Amino acid sequence: MARKPSTPSLDPGAVNETIVDVDVATEMEGSFLEYAYSVIYSRALPDARDGLKPVQRRILYMMADMGLRPDRAHVKSARVVGEVMGKLHPHGDGAIYDALVRLAQDFSLRLPLVDGHGNFGSLDDGPAASRYTEARLAPSALAMTTNLDEDVVDFVPNYDNKLTQPEVLPAAIPNLLVNGASGIAVGMATNMPPHNLVEVIAAARHLVKNPDADLEALMRFVPGPDLPSGGKIVGLDGVRDAYRTGRGSFRTRATARVENLTPRRKGIVITELPYVVGPEKVIEKIAEGVKAKKIQGVTAATDLTDREHGLRIVVEVKTGFNPEAVLEQLYKFTPLEDSFGINNVALVGGQPRTLGLRELLAVWVDHRIDVVRRRSAYRLRKRSERLHLVDGLLIAIVDIDQVIQVIRSSDDARTARERLQTVFDLSEPQAEYILELQLRRLTKFSRIELEKEQEELRREIAELEEILGDDARLRAVVSAEMAEVAKTYGTPRRTVLLESAGAAPTTTAAVPLEVADTPCWVLYSATGLLARTSDETEPARTGARAAHDVLRARVRATT
Repeated sequence: MARKPSTPSLDPGAVNETIVDVDVATEMEGSFLEYAYSVIYSRALPDARDGLKPVQRRILYMMADMGLRPDRAHVKSARVVGEVMGKLHPHGDGAIYDALVRLAQDFSLRLPLVDGHGNFGSLDDGPAASRYTEARLAPSALAMTTNLDEDVVDFVPNYDNKLTQPEVLPAAIPNLLVNGASGIAVGMATNMPPHNLVEVIAAARHLVKNPDADLEALMRFVPGPDLPSGGKIVGLDGVRDAYRTGRGSFRTRATARVENLTPRRKGIVITELPYVVGPEKVIEKIAEGVKAKKIQGVTAATDLTDREHGLRIVVEVKTGFNPEAVLEQLYKFTPLEDSFGINNVALVGGQPRTLGLRELLAVWVDHRIDVVRRRSAYRLRKRSERLHLVDGLLIAIVDIDQVIQVIRSSDDARTARERLQTVFDLSEPQAEYILELQLRRLTKFSRIELEKEQEELRREIAELEEILGDDARLRAVVSAEMAEVAKTYGTPRRTVLLESAGAAPTTTAAVPLEVADTPCWVLYSATGLLARTSDETEPARTGARAAHDVLRARVRATT
């Protein structure tokens, strides 16, 4: 198959070419592997430490770099997309904007990281274009990006080596478990449900205190997912499998109740839907089921959702049909009951791994311990450098007249610095700092301020050295910060968890669909009471409810 390279031409004006034959299968295999690696590591899978894909991480980092804090004004989403695309993520603006939108959707994330202003879409409709919407960081995003300027994570070059970006965010929030993730790579995929922040942090703090804690101990804190839309999770066996092996499934149900729509008609009111199921899809499936005669007893389904009352879908039930049986039909034939498959695949140390609950918590806890250790080392270094300068400045203020004399008698700044080092036994940074001293710092009040600062710096240095020198002290700091995050951003659980025993949907045969039409008598008394007998036996006219009450009318009827 291989061909010899062509012989170079002896003609000086000819263009010399060399043709190399390559095996097509080998070339395709190499190219596909490169593409697969790129998708897995740079696009589809989240990092287990901060729970973010590269595009999401770049969005949050660039918004923080732009100063789009929660207390600042919103800016056009197109501006954020442009900054991210031009500096960090040289791909299509559509992919960046889609990721930005998802970070702002409260029905997609349990704890949104972007505060969106405008139409960011719904479960049934897409968002408006980026030129129409505005965005800024949500308060919870501050916990994801805090301390980035204190050497807590490594920075790596961007695509053209002109800027740097964080390899991972500090992530004071266990984002991967709290907000979940979904993505399709090559040969693998991830699909993780959201959880409750307070429960996840309680489990993480238990793991910090007890590094050898087993899965059963952690599941006492995290019994199951907590979905943004609420609803019910029916059957926890699949959840336990996922927490143990990283793979499992569970069924989600809408929250519905039977209400009296009118004095004579009952209906089913739906107030919470399964995760990522929209009301329009539910109503469409109900209409299809009624048309196909799979669903009986339904006259209408209306979406009455508004901003004041939230989600409200009303399903009207025909007279004579049992609403509970109709509801079971809706669970069976519509998305009011849906299945969620868990596949906890994330990057750990740059490699995709399938992780159970304990492994997910352990990766985040280790990351937070490393962040706090690096932050403490950075602060210790900075405070030691500042204390060194303050000590030198106090020496200069005590004998400021001689300092001035040394400086005035020197020919240049270099000579003055060297003489200060010799006369007062100062280091080069201290002497340089004294040379740059402003005259207003020579007052008695400034000296008092410096002495207070010196005392405070020594106290902070001692505390930081204690944290770095004692692993138990370091873990205590990490645990305390976790508790503060849970207190600040935590919310109550929304999803109800139901064990499979007794919670599985009953068949429509178990509950009669239509109310039995049996004979009876309808009775009306003199005091205005209305009643119905349970059989067709004719009641006596004197069968009054009380001594002062008598029957005024009776009518043969059926239920």
